[in-house]
Amino acid sequence: MGKEIEHKYLVCDNSFETQASKIIEIKQGYICRSKQRTVRVRIQDNEAFINIKGETIGDTRAEFEYAIPVTDACILISTICDSPIIEKSRYIVEYHGNTWEIDVFKGHLEGLIVAEIEIPSSDYNYDVPSFIGKNVTGDCRYYNANLVSGSIPQEK
Repeated sequence: MGKEIEHKYLVCDNSFETQASKIIEIKQGYICRSKQRTVRVRIQDNEAFINIKGETIGDTRAEFEYAIPVTDACILISTICDSPIIEKSRYIVEYHGNTWEIDVFKGHLEGLIVAEIEIPSSDYNYDVPSFIGKNVTGDCRYYNANLVSGSIPQEK
């Protein structure tokens, strides 16, 4: 079984832009968005994937991802996925031996910037770059599947 352990943070400044080694353009849609499971179609640059995730428990969930033809992904996104579609630029930042993915959302989520780090275990220790703000791991308002039909979450 595939497994994803991920921590998610809000971003407090744009210094990540100059630290990024790569920027990936992403368009993604959801076929299924429930608490127990999500099924997502993603096009990133010239590749496409279908991704299936189980329910998040703490910072961990089952995850399976498979490459699919880009033409199939375009059809799925335009005809089957929920609207609106999420579009974002993903900045890849290497920091102290770990890879951070910073998503700058577009469209109805413009203004939202979220950083994620995938880790090998829940108790893994890692250094946090200066652009990292509030930890929102486990806050379902920031799950991409919940952002589809919503707006930018307001901080409490």
